[in-house]
Amino acid sequence: MNEPSHRRRWMLQMQQPVPPATVFDRAAFLIGAASAVWLASIIAIQGLRTPWALVWFIPIWAITAYLVLPRLHRLLSDLYVPDYFFGRTRTSDGLLGDPVNLGVDGSAEQLDAAMAAAGWHTADPITAGSTWRIIMSTITRRSYPTAPVSSLMLFGRRHDVAYQQEVEGNPKQRHHVRFWHCPPGWLLPGGAHADWLGAATYDTDVGISLFTLQVTHRIDENTDVERDHVVSTANAGHPAVRVRVLRDFTTGYHSRNGGGDRFVTDGNLPILDVSEVVPPRSPVEAEAQAAELGTAPGISRVPLTVMAAVVLIAAVALLQLVDVFTDRELGATLDLIDDPAETVVLVVVLAIFALFTIGQLIMSWFVLRRGRRSRAVLIALITLEIFAMAIDYLDGSTVLGLDWALLAASVQCISLLCLSSESAAAWARRRTPKSRGRASKIAP
Repeated sequence: MNEPSHRRRWMLQMQQPVPPATVFDRAAFLIGAASAVWLASIIAIQGLRTPWALVWFIPIWAITAYLVLPRLHRLLSDLYVPDYFFGRTRTSDGLLGDPVNLGVDGSAEQLDAAMAAAGWHTADPITAGSTWRIIMSTITRRSYPTAPVSSLMLFGRRHDVAYQQEVEGNPKQRHHVRFWHCPPGWLLPGGAHADWLGAATYDTDVGISLFTLQVTHRIDENTDVERDHVVSTANAGHPAVRVRVLRDFTTGYHSRNGGGDRFVTDGNLPILDVSEVVPPRSPVEAEAQAAELGTAPGISRVPLTVMAAVVLIAAVALLQLVDVFTDRELGATLDLIDDPAETVVLVVVLAIFALFTIGQLIMSWFVLRRGRRSRAVLIALITLEIFAMAIDYLDGSTVLGLDWALLAASVQCISLLCLSSESAAAWARRRTPKSRGRASKIAP
């Protein structure tokens, strides 16, 4: 298919009605946002009534910074932030992020070879292990040259690859650049072509985000210096790398990124041409080696949000089952009931509770297996439980204090927030190699 056809198809896809799966995700997102506000309010009210009010500030801050504010920003920014390319990335919360200040011509293998020759390291994906490692390396000031970078969005998706250079073994300071592969047939404003677009910034320290109150890296104000550093190191690292510059690609401006850090740029867009770089091995060999290692294209690690939700749901579900069926008072109540009808009702209620809880465990397992429908079912089950807790709380039948009931409610809210996140939705929607193989057989 020629390039204009590719471009027309991409434009038509952008104009299609919102699919039902996206509508479902947005509805779950709204319910998760409301539950996060409810949870933060209850913990704040209950926590301030105790002599440990300052200690309870920590979970209140964590819920507000990582659950409530990001959701509110995302809901609001979807209304006023344009969803087309204008030289800025977006954070996963929907805020305007770092400027797009770099382009690349060439394949993924050629880009990786050029960056490796220039002394850049591929950043690790964000997982529970890499998150814990970067926290500990920051606290202990130990080197972590492949530390993960936060997600930024362009073309409606997370960056495809990120590279970094640590400065003097200090994880707080680093050069880093994210790259996104451009859609087929897509052209830059003005008609220029690039296979990849990048956003390069220099991390100076760790601080608190101005907009979300999250712990994040602060960036140096002059992003052009970092952009030029990427260009100069790539040029020096491999003789086949060439550079062309789109002068005044955008008007020079100053603004703030998603963390609230001020930056300035002159609006120029250098484009690295790595099409003459010879990778150390061919793409076919790279794909074969990846398949042998179990990391073939299309297979990714379980997102941190999905893993956190599954672990929380499994832990609380097991504790609830053990607590209910080892409760001596429940056994005594069954012995005291003389009416067989009341016994049947109680047993039925217990059976429904057990099936409901076991259903969550089963659905959690299938979510880890990248089950699309199981994620939707699990979200529905958690939503029903949250609504039941809210009704009991409003009519006074349940009092949420600093106890097991509040813990259970907190876990359900956090699990819903995790499962309704973009990373969890992308994980469930992404096709596995097996499903792609079936699709290719069906396709003409």
